[in-house]
Amino acid sequence: MRDFRPQERPPAFTYTPKDRSRPKETRELLADDVPLRLLAARYGTPLYVYSATAIRERYRQFDRAFSACEHTICYSVKANSNLSILKLLASLDSGFDIVSGGELHRVLKASRRSAGKVVFSGVGKLTDEIDLALQSNILLFNVESASELKLLAARATHLHKSAHFAMRVNPDVDARTHPYISTGLHEHKFGVPMREAPDLYRQGAASYRYLKAAGVSVHIGSQITDVEPFREAMQRVASLVRSLRQSGHDIRYVDAGGGLGISYAKNSGRIFAARTKAYATAVLRPLRRLGVHVLLEPGRSIIGPAGLLVARVLYHKNNDSKHFLVVDAAMNDLMRPSLYGAHHEIVPVILSPDDAELSSVDVVGPICETGDFFARNRQLPVIAEGGLLVILDSGAYGMALASNYNSRRRPAEVLVDGKTSKLIRNRESMRELIAPEQL
Repeated sequence: MRDFRPQERPPAFTYTPKDRSRPKETRELLADDVPLRLLAARYGTPLYVYSATAIRERYRQFDRAFSACEHTICYSVKANSNLSILKLLASLDSGFDIVSGGELHRVLKASRRSAGKVVFSGVGKLTDEIDLALQSNILLFNVESASELKLLAARATHLHKSAHFAMRVNPDVDARTHPYISTGLHEHKFGVPMREAPDLYRQGAASYRYLKAAGVSVHIGSQITDVEPFREAMQRVASLVRSLRQSGHDIRYVDAGGGLGISYAKNSGRIFAARTKAYATAVLRPLRRLGVHVLLEPGRSIIGPAGLLVARVLYHKNNDSKHFLVVDAAMNDLMRPSLYGAHHEIVPVILSPDDAELSSVDVVGPICETGDFFARNRQLPVIAEGGLLVILDSGAYGMALASNYNSRRRPAEVLVDGKTSKLIRNRESMRELIAPEQL
Protein backbone atom coordinates (compact mmCIF):
# COMPACT_ATOMS: atom_id res chain seq x y z
CA MET A 1 0.00 0.00 0.00
CA ARG A 2 1.26 3.46 -0.84
CA ASP A 3 2.01 5.39 2.33
CA PHE A 4 0.06 8.65 2.38
CA ARG A 5 1.46 9.80 5.70
CA PRO A 6 3.92 12.24 4.06
CA GLN A 7 0.84 14.02 2.73
CA GLU A 8 -0.60 14.60 6.18
CA ARG A 9 -0.54 18.09 7.64
CA PRO A 10 -0.05 17.69 11.38
CA PRO A 11 -1.27 18.79 13.82
CA ALA A 12 -4.41 19.40 11.77
CA PHE A 13 -4.91 16.71 9.16
CA THR A 14 -3.74 13.20 10.00
CA TYR A 15 -4.81 9.65 9.26
CA THR A 16 -6.03 7.36 12.01
CA PRO A 17 -7.36 3.77 11.95
CA LYS A 18 -11.14 3.69 11.79
CA ASP A 19 -10.85 0.79 14.25
CA ARG A 20 -8.07 1.79 16.64
CA SER A 21 -7.72 -1.83 17.81
CA ARG A 22 -6.73 -2.83 14.26
CA PRO A 23 -4.10 -0.26 13.20
CA LYS A 24 -3.31 -1.99 9.89
CA GLU A 25 -6.89 -1.73 8.73
CA THR A 26 -8.62 1.12 6.91
CA ARG A 27 -7.57 4.60 7.98
CA GLU A 28 -9.43 7.87 7.68
CA LEU A 29 -8.37 11.48 7.55
CA LEU A 30 -9.18 13.69 10.54
CA ALA A 31 -9.41 17.43 10.94
CA ASP A 32 -7.95 17.85 14.42
CA ASP A 33 -9.96 15.09 16.17
CA VAL A 34 -12.99 15.12 13.87
CA PRO A 35 -13.37 12.65 10.94
CA LEU A 36 -13.74 14.50 7.66
CA ARG A 37 -16.35 11.99 6.48
CA LEU A 38 -18.61 13.17 9.33
CA LEU A 39 -18.11 16.82 8.39
CA ALA A 40 -18.93 16.03 4.76
CA ALA A 41 -22.05 14.14 5.81
CA ARG A 42 -23.20 16.99 8.04
CA TYR A 43 -22.33 20.03 5.93
CA GLY A 44 -22.18 18.64 2.39
CA THR A 45 -19.53 19.08 -0.29
CA PRO A 46 -17.63 20.91 -1.64
CA LEU A 47 -16.54 21.99 1.84
CA TYR A 48 -13.67 24.07 3.16
CA VAL A 49 -12.36 22.86 6.52
CA TYR A 50 -9.87 24.78 8.68
CA SER A 51 -8.00 23.76 11.80
CA ALA A 52 -7.87 26.23 14.68
CA THR A 53 -5.08 24.15 16.20
CA ALA A 54 -2.90 24.55 13.11
CA ILE A 55 -3.62 28.29 12.83
CA ARG A 56 -2.56 28.86 16.44
CA GLU A 57 0.58 26.75 16.12
CA ARG A 58 1.78 28.39 12.92
CA TYR A 59 1.06 31.91 14.21
CA ARG A 60 3.00 31.22 17.41
CA GLN A 61 5.93 29.70 15.52
CA PHE A 62 6.07 32.80 13.35
CA ASP A 63 5.84 35.02 16.42
CA ARG A 64 8.65 33.14 18.19
CA ALA A 65 10.93 33.44 15.15
CA PHE A 66 10.87 37.25 15.53
CA SER A 67 11.06 37.32 19.32
CA ALA A 68 14.47 39.02 19.22
CA CYS A 69 12.97 42.32 18.10
CA GLU A 70 9.91 44.47 18.67
CA HIS A 71 7.44 43.32 16.07
CA THR A 72 3.79 42.99 15.09
CA ILE A 73 2.44 40.21 12.92
CA CYS A 74 -0.15 41.78 10.62
CA TYR A 75 -1.98 38.82 9.11
CA SER A 76 -2.66 39.35 5.40
CA VAL A 77 -6.45 39.39 5.23
CA LYS A 78 -6.55 38.76 1.48
CA ALA A 79 -5.29 35.19 2.02
CA ASN A 80 -8.47 34.22 3.86
CA SER A 81 -10.89 36.81 5.20
CA ASN A 82 -13.46 34.70 7.03
CA LEU A 83 -14.66 36.57 10.12
CA SER A 84 -14.19 33.62 12.47
CA ILE A 85 -10.59 33.18 11.34
CA LEU A 86 -9.92 36.90 11.80
CA LYS A 87 -11.45 36.72 15.29
CA LEU A 88 -9.25 33.72 16.16
CA LEU A 89 -6.14 35.57 15.01
CA ALA A 90 -7.15 38.70 16.90
CA SER A 91 -7.41 36.58 20.05
CA LEU A 92 -3.72 35.73 19.50
CA ASP A 93 -2.94 39.48 19.46
CA SER A 94 -2.44 39.58 15.70
CA GLY A 95 -2.53 42.76 13.68
CA PHE A 96 -3.86 42.84 10.12
CA ASP A 97 -2.68 43.86 6.67
CA ILE A 98 -5.57 45.05 4.50
CA VAL A 99 -5.87 46.09 0.86
CA SER A 100 -9.45 47.38 0.73
CA GLY A 101 -12.18 49.06 2.74
CA GLY A 102 -14.09 45.80 2.72
CA GLU A 103 -11.20 44.03 4.42
CA LEU A 104 -11.01 46.79 7.03
CA HIS A 105 -14.75 46.40 7.62
CA ARG A 106 -14.20 42.69 8.21
CA VAL A 107 -11.40 43.35 10.70
CA LEU A 108 -13.51 45.86 12.61
CA LYS A 109 -16.43 43.41 12.66
CA ALA A 110 -14.23 40.61 13.97
CA SER A 111 -12.31 42.72 16.50
CA ARG A 112 -12.71 46.48 16.71
CA ARG A 113 -9.85 46.71 19.20
CA SER A 114 -7.51 45.50 16.44
CA ALA A 115 -7.88 48.72 14.42
CA GLY A 116 -4.72 50.15 15.97
CA LYS A 117 -2.74 47.21 14.55
CA VAL A 118 -3.92 47.58 10.94
CA VAL A 119 -1.66 48.51 8.04
CA PHE A 120 -3.39 49.58 4.82
CA SER A 121 -1.62 48.49 1.61
CA GLY A 122 -2.69 48.53 -2.03
CA VAL A 123 -2.14 50.69 -5.11
CA GLY A 124 -5.70 51.95 -5.61
CA LYS A 125 -7.12 53.14 -2.30
CA LEU A 126 -10.48 54.90 -2.68
CA THR A 127 -11.47 58.11 -0.90
CA ASP A 128 -14.13 56.43 1.23
CA GLU A 129 -11.69 53.65 2.13
CA ILE A 130 -9.08 56.18 3.26
CA ASP A 131 -11.72 58.02 5.31
CA LEU A 132 -12.80 54.82 7.06
CA ALA A 133 -9.19 53.98 7.87
CA LEU A 134 -8.52 57.48 9.24
CA GLN A 135 -11.67 57.43 11.36
CA SER A 136 -10.72 53.97 12.65
CA ASN A 137 -7.27 55.20 13.75
CA ILE A 138 -5.31 52.49 11.98
CA LEU A 139 -1.59 52.08 12.61
CA LEU A 140 -0.10 52.87 9.22
CA PHE A 141 -0.87 53.69 5.59
CA ASN A 142 1.51 52.05 3.10
CA VAL A 143 1.47 54.73 0.40
CA GLU A 144 2.14 53.64 -3.18
CA SER A 145 2.42 56.88 -5.19
CA ALA A 146 2.78 60.65 -5.05
CA SER A 147 -0.88 61.01 -6.04
CA GLU A 148 -2.00 58.76 -3.21
CA LEU A 149 0.14 60.75 -0.75
CA LYS A 150 -1.61 63.93 -1.88
CA LEU A 151 -5.07 62.38 -1.51
CA LEU A 152 -4.22 60.96 1.93
CA ALA A 153 -3.09 64.41 3.04
CA ALA A 154 -6.28 66.01 1.74
CA ARG A 155 -8.55 63.53 3.51
CA ALA A 156 -6.55 63.75 6.75
CA THR A 157 -6.82 67.54 6.64
CA HIS A 158 -10.55 67.38 5.93
CA LEU A 159 -11.14 65.02 8.86
CA HIS A 160 -8.53 66.63 11.14
CA LYS A 161 -6.95 63.22 11.66
CA SER A 162 -3.24 62.46 11.70
CA ALA A 163 -2.17 59.95 9.06
CA HIS A 164 0.95 57.96 9.86
CA PHE A 165 2.42 56.71 6.61
CA ALA A 166 5.20 54.64 5.12
CA MET A 167 6.14 54.87 1.47
CA ARG A 168 6.09 51.45 -0.13
CA VAL A 169 9.37 51.31 -1.97
CA ASN A 170 10.20 49.03 -4.86
CA PRO A 171 13.67 47.59 -4.23
CA ASP A 172 13.94 46.05 -7.72
CA VAL A 173 14.65 42.62 -6.23
CA ASP A 174 13.71 39.47 -8.12
CA ALA A 175 11.65 37.29 -5.78
CA ARG A 176 12.03 34.29 -8.12
CA THR A 177 8.38 33.31 -7.82
CA HIS A 178 5.39 33.08 -10.18
CA PRO A 179 5.23 36.26 -12.30
CA TYR A 180 1.63 36.95 -11.25
CA ILE A 181 2.64 37.19 -7.58
CA SER A 182 6.03 38.86 -7.93
CA THR A 183 5.82 42.52 -6.90
CA GLY A 184 9.34 43.82 -6.26
CA LEU A 185 10.66 44.71 -9.74
CA HIS A 186 10.49 48.09 -11.45
CA GLU A 187 8.17 46.61 -14.09
CA HIS A 188 5.47 45.87 -11.50
CA LYS A 189 2.70 48.27 -10.51
CA PHE A 190 3.59 48.26 -6.81
CA GLY A 191 5.54 50.81 -4.82
CA VAL A 192 7.76 53.73 -5.83
CA PRO A 193 11.38 53.56 -6.99
CA MET A 194 13.72 53.83 -4.02
CA ARG A 195 15.53 56.80 -5.56
CA GLU A 196 12.25 58.78 -5.54
CA ALA A 197 11.33 57.97 -1.94
CA PRO A 198 13.41 60.69 -0.19
CA ASP A 199 11.68 63.43 -2.20
CA LEU A 200 8.26 62.02 -1.35
CA TYR A 201 9.06 61.92 2.37
CA ARG A 202 10.36 65.48 2.12
CA GLN A 203 7.21 66.55 0.30
CA GLY A 204 4.98 64.92 2.89
CA ALA A 205 6.79 66.47 5.85
CA ALA A 206 7.05 69.97 4.38
CA SER A 207 3.68 70.35 2.69
CA TYR A 208 1.08 68.50 4.73
CA ARG A 209 0.33 69.24 8.37
CA TYR A 210 -1.57 66.02 9.12
CA LEU A 211 0.89 63.62 7.46
CA LYS A 212 3.40 61.92 9.76
CA ALA A 213 6.22 59.93 8.19
CA ALA A 214 6.54 56.87 10.42
CA GLY A 215 8.00 54.00 8.41
CA VAL A 216 9.26 52.37 5.25
CA SER A 217 7.36 49.55 3.59
CA VAL A 218 8.41 46.86 1.13
CA HIS A 219 6.80 43.71 -0.27
CA ILE A 220 8.54 41.79 -3.03
CA GLY A 221 6.02 39.03 -3.76
CA SER A 222 4.32 35.88 -2.56
CA GLN A 223 5.15 32.18 -2.30
CA ILE A 224 8.89 32.88 -1.98
CA THR A 225 10.84 29.84 -0.79
CA ASP A 226 14.38 31.26 -0.96
CA VAL A 227 15.13 33.75 1.85
CA GLU A 228 17.95 35.49 -0.05
CA PRO A 229 15.61 37.98 -1.84
CA PHE A 230 14.25 39.05 1.57
CA ARG A 231 17.76 39.73 2.84
CA GLU A 232 18.64 41.72 -0.28
CA ALA A 233 15.48 43.82 -0.03
CA MET A 234 16.04 44.54 3.67
CA GLN A 235 19.61 45.68 3.02
CA ARG A 236 18.28 48.33 0.64
CA VAL A 237 15.51 49.30 3.05
CA ALA A 238 17.98 49.66 5.95
CA SER A 239 20.10 52.02 3.88
CA LEU A 240 17.02 54.12 3.09
CA VAL A 241 15.98 54.25 6.76
CA ARG A 242 19.42 55.60 7.75
CA SER A 243 19.24 58.23 5.03
CA LEU A 244 15.73 59.32 6.00
CA ARG A 245 16.67 59.62 9.67
CA GLN A 246 19.65 61.75 8.75
CA SER A 247 17.19 64.03 6.95
CA GLY A 248 15.15 64.41 10.14
CA HIS A 249 12.35 61.89 9.56
CA ASP A 250 11.21 59.88 12.58
CA ILE A 251 11.21 56.44 10.98
CA ARG A 252 10.05 53.97 13.64
CA TYR A 253 8.57 51.14 11.57
CA VAL A 254 9.83 48.88 8.83
CA ASP A 255 7.07 46.92 7.17
CA ALA A 256 8.87 43.90 5.72
CA GLY A 257 5.75 42.68 3.93
CA GLY A 258 4.94 39.01 3.62
CA GLY A 259 5.58 36.39 0.99
CA LEU A 260 7.17 33.49 2.86
CA GLY A 261 6.21 30.43 0.85
CA ILE A 262 5.01 26.99 1.85
CA SER A 263 5.70 23.58 0.36
CA TYR A 264 2.60 22.40 -1.45
CA ALA A 265 4.19 19.07 -2.34
CA LYS A 266 5.64 18.07 1.03
CA ASN A 267 4.75 18.12 4.69
CA SER A 268 5.54 21.77 5.31
CA GLY A 269 4.54 21.57 8.97
CA ARG A 270 7.68 19.73 9.99
CA ILE A 271 10.01 22.31 8.45
CA PHE A 272 7.98 25.45 9.12
CA ALA A 273 9.76 26.41 12.35
CA ALA A 274 13.18 26.15 10.70
CA ARG A 275 12.00 28.07 7.64
CA THR A 276 10.57 30.92 9.70
CA LYS A 277 13.82 31.18 11.69
CA ALA A 278 15.81 31.43 8.47
CA TYR A 279 13.36 34.03 7.18
CA ALA A 280 13.62 36.03 10.42
CA THR A 281 17.41 36.01 10.19
CA ALA A 282 17.29 37.24 6.59
CA VAL A 283 14.91 40.07 7.50
CA LEU A 284 16.41 41.15 10.82
CA ARG A 285 20.15 40.99 10.24
CA PRO A 286 20.22 44.02 7.89
CA LEU A 287 18.02 45.97 10.36
CA ARG A 288 20.11 45.36 13.48
CA ARG A 289 21.06 48.44 15.47
CA LEU A 290 18.32 50.48 13.76
CA GLY A 291 15.92 49.93 16.67
CA VAL A 292 12.88 49.77 14.39
CA HIS A 293 9.55 48.08 15.12
CA VAL A 294 9.21 45.40 12.45
CA LEU A 295 5.83 44.80 10.85
CA LEU A 296 5.24 41.47 9.09
CA GLU A 297 2.42 40.48 6.75
CA PRO A 298 2.21 36.67 6.61
CA GLY A 299 -0.92 35.14 5.14
CA ARG A 300 -0.37 31.93 3.19
CA SER A 301 2.35 30.68 5.57
CA ILE A 302 -0.14 30.73 8.47
CA ILE A 303 -3.45 29.76 6.90
CA GLY A 304 -2.45 27.75 3.80
CA PRO A 305 -1.72 24.32 5.33
CA ALA A 306 -4.40 24.92 8.00
CA GLY A 307 -7.18 24.42 5.45
CA LEU A 308 -8.35 21.90 2.88
CA LEU A 309 -11.16 21.45 0.40
CA VAL A 310 -13.30 18.30 0.63
CA ALA A 311 -14.89 17.07 -2.60
CA ARG A 312 -17.01 14.08 -3.57
CA VAL A 313 -16.32 11.95 -6.64
CA LEU A 314 -19.22 12.19 -9.07
CA TYR A 315 -18.06 10.07 -12.01
CA HIS A 316 -15.23 8.07 -13.46
CA LYS A 317 -14.85 8.86 -17.14
CA ASN A 318 -12.59 7.44 -19.86
CA ASN A 319 -11.76 9.14 -23.15
CA ASP A 320 -9.80 6.39 -24.87
CA SER A 321 -6.74 5.95 -22.64
CA LYS A 322 -7.37 9.15 -20.69
CA HIS A 323 -9.04 8.71 -17.30
CA PHE A 324 -10.90 11.51 -15.54
CA LEU A 325 -12.08 11.75 -11.97
CA VAL A 326 -15.00 14.20 -12.02
CA VAL A 327 -15.64 15.77 -8.59
CA ASP A 328 -18.26 18.18 -7.28
CA ALA A 329 -15.73 20.94 -6.55
CA ALA A 330 -14.60 23.16 -9.41
CA MET A 331 -12.35 26.03 -10.41
CA ASN A 332 -14.86 28.50 -8.99
CA ASP A 333 -14.23 26.94 -5.56
CA LEU A 334 -10.43 26.73 -5.86
CA MET A 335 -8.92 28.83 -8.62
CA ARG A 336 -5.20 28.32 -7.97
CA PRO A 337 -4.57 25.30 -10.25
CA SER A 338 -6.33 26.97 -13.19
CA LEU A 339 -4.96 30.47 -12.52
CA TYR A 340 -1.36 29.68 -11.62
CA GLY A 341 -0.91 26.07 -12.68
CA ALA A 342 -0.49 25.49 -8.94
CA HIS A 343 0.17 22.06 -7.47
CA HIS A 344 -1.98 20.81 -4.59
CA GLU A 345 -1.59 17.34 -3.12
CA ILE A 346 -4.81 15.29 -3.34
CA VAL A 347 -5.50 12.37 -1.01
CA PRO A 348 -8.50 10.14 -0.24
CA VAL A 349 -10.47 10.64 2.96
CA ILE A 350 -10.65 6.87 3.45
CA LEU A 351 -7.36 5.03 2.94
CA SER A 352 -7.87 1.30 2.48
CA PRO A 353 -5.28 -1.50 2.71
CA ASP A 354 -6.31 -2.33 -0.84
CA ASP A 355 -5.08 1.04 -2.16
CA ALA A 356 -1.68 -0.27 -3.30
CA GLU A 357 -2.66 0.01 -6.97
CA LEU A 358 -2.40 3.53 -8.36
CA SER A 359 -3.68 4.92 -11.61
CA SER A 360 -3.02 8.11 -13.54
CA VAL A 361 -6.02 10.43 -13.53
CA ASP A 362 -7.02 14.02 -14.21
CA VAL A 363 -9.04 15.40 -11.29
CA VAL A 364 -11.56 17.79 -12.85
CA GLY A 365 -14.69 19.70 -11.93
CA PRO A 366 -18.12 20.22 -13.54
CA ILE A 367 -17.48 23.70 -15.00
CA CYS A 368 -17.71 24.14 -18.76
CA GLU A 369 -14.01 25.00 -19.19
CA THR A 370 -11.08 22.79 -20.14
CA GLY A 371 -9.14 24.76 -17.56
CA ASP A 372 -11.37 23.42 -14.78
CA PHE A 373 -8.94 20.96 -13.23
CA PHE A 374 -7.20 20.32 -9.91
CA ALA A 375 -4.57 17.87 -11.14
CA ARG A 376 -3.42 16.34 -14.39
CA ASN A 377 -1.84 12.92 -14.80
CA ARG A 378 -1.81 12.47 -11.03
CA GLN A 379 -1.08 9.03 -9.53
CA LEU A 380 -3.94 8.29 -7.11
CA PRO A 381 -5.53 5.19 -5.61
CA VAL A 382 -8.95 4.25 -6.92
CA ILE A 383 -11.66 6.35 -5.25
CA ALA A 384 -15.12 5.02 -5.98
CA GLU A 385 -17.96 7.17 -7.24
CA GLY A 386 -19.50 8.75 -4.16
CA GLY A 387 -16.18 8.58 -2.31
CA LEU A 388 -14.41 11.58 -0.79
CA LEU A 389 -11.07 13.19 -1.52
CA VAL A 390 -9.39 16.30 -0.17
CA ILE A 391 -7.26 18.96 -1.80
CA LEU A 392 -4.61 19.91 0.73
CA ASP A 393 -3.10 23.33 1.54
CA SER A 394 -6.21 25.18 0.38
CA GLY A 395 -6.57 27.52 3.35
CA ALA A 396 -5.01 30.47 1.52
CA TYR A 397 -6.40 31.94 -1.71
CA GLY A 398 -9.04 29.24 -1.87
CA MET A 399 -12.33 30.61 -0.61
CA ALA A 400 -10.88 34.12 -0.96
CA LEU A 401 -10.79 33.67 -4.76
CA ALA A 402 -14.05 31.71 -5.03
CA SER A 403 -16.71 32.92 -7.46
CA ASN A 404 -20.17 32.08 -8.77
CA TYR A 405 -18.95 31.20 -12.27
CA ASN A 406 -21.44 28.93 -14.06
CA SER A 407 -23.94 30.16 -11.43
CA ARG A 408 -22.46 27.76 -8.91
CA ARG A 409 -23.08 28.38 -5.24
CA ARG A 410 -19.97 29.01 -3.18
CA PRO A 411 -19.14 26.29 -0.64
CA ALA A 412 -19.60 26.22 3.11
CA GLU A 413 -16.71 26.70 5.53
CA VAL A 414 -16.13 24.89 8.82
CA LEU A 415 -13.64 25.62 11.60
CA VAL A 416 -12.56 22.62 13.66
CA ASP A 417 -11.01 23.04 17.10
CA GLY A 418 -10.05 19.78 18.78
CA LYS A 419 -13.19 17.66 19.00
CA THR A 420 -15.61 20.44 18.04
CA SER A 421 -16.62 21.88 14.68
CA LYS A 422 -18.37 25.13 13.85
CA LEU A 423 -20.02 26.25 10.63
CA ILE A 424 -18.39 29.63 9.87
CA ARG A 425 -19.96 30.25 6.47
CA ASN A 426 -23.22 28.87 5.13
CA ARG A 427 -23.33 27.29 1.72
CA GLU A 428 -25.02 29.80 -0.57
CA SER A 429 -28.64 29.12 -1.40
CA MET A 430 -30.19 29.62 -4.82
CA ARG A 431 -32.04 32.62 -3.41
CA GLU A 432 -28.76 34.17 -2.21
CA LEU A 433 -27.13 33.45 -5.57
CA ILE A 434 -29.50 35.81 -7.41
CA ALA A 435 -30.42 38.15 -4.52
CA PRO A 436 -28.40 41.19 -5.76
CA GLU A 437 -30.04 41.09 -9.21
CA GLN A 438 -33.26 42.71 -10.37
CA LEU A 439 -35.76 41.87 -13.11
